[in-house]
Amino acid sequence: MNTKSLNTTCADDSILWSRLRTGDEKAFSVLFTKYYEHLVRYGNSFSNHSEKVQDCIQDVFADLWIYKHSLNDNANVKAYLLSSVRKRIARLQERDYIFTKTASTDSIQFLFDFSIEHQLILDESTADKVNQLNILINLLPSRQKEALYLRYHQGLSVEQIADMLDVNYQSANNLLHRALLNLRKEWNTNIPLLILLSYSIL
Repeated sequence: MNTKSLNTTCADDSILWSRLRTGDEKAFSVLFTKYYEHLVRYGNSFSNHSEKVQDCIQDVFADLWIYKHSLNDNANVKAYLLSSVRKRIARLQERDYIFTKTASTDSIQFLFDFSIEHQLILDESTADKVNQLNILINLLPSRQKEALYLRYHQGLSVEQIADMLDVNYQSANNLLHRALLNLRKEWNTNIPLLILLSYSIL
């Protein structure tokens, strides 16, 4: 695969990551373009100060380039970038009174409005059920909602979610389990809950 063939839609993350580690500027640019908007949406879930969030994301990518030769060669790129942005925002919150002061990533409030893509809705009846599900998800406690978002919107594994939230595997699994239990208490339709949730994976 030559550099000219790299693009944001089909380039494999592992190839891009490997080439970034060797100093390939094109691979770096493709990763930036591929994930920037996703990271902005995720970062904005912790604050309404979008410019500060974008600064954090720029810093993450700056560090990515500066320390490219020391990057783990087996990293999951999406999980790495999401986790880096989350930690960068947490550090900013510790020292910047524009944000709510906090002591760790544990106290970051996840404010994202979870939404299943409307193009996946085939009829009005299903659309009503999806709207109901979106409302129920957004009523969940912050940590449960973030765990669902990372699992079903970003497609991360439980292990990756645990690493991002700085908890052990069982705690991350419990967050997901409790979130699904809470949703099922209010979910009284004949459409399986997990099928709708799986539609939201990017």
